[in-house]
Amino acid sequence: FRFVIKGSLAGAAVYVAYDQGLLGSGTQGAEALKKAQEALPPTIQEWTSYLGWELPSAPKLDFSPSDSWNKGVQTVISALSVAPTRACEFTTEGWKYVK
Repeated sequence: FRFVIKGSLAGAAVYVAYDQGLLGSGTQGAEALKKAQEALPPTIQEWTSYLGWELPSAPKLDFSPSDSWNKGVQTVISALSVAPTRACEFTTEGWKYVK
């Protein structure tokens, strides 16, 4: 019974992520993030006023998932492209140290 409930929740989470565009391209992810940034503050404010809590204001974030993704990919590819040269340099230095 637990497996069915957990599987249903996981399936629903994947469906919602797919439906909102989170599993698509970087552009779709950026659009989904914008929608969430617009929808969450009023919802949180409504719930905190309903519960009687007071939260500090949320910081403004200027974040682009597609730019971050591209920067990460460029960094990894750059590191992989210089890896053979670096390995050769480190091997040479290691042999010099051993001698």
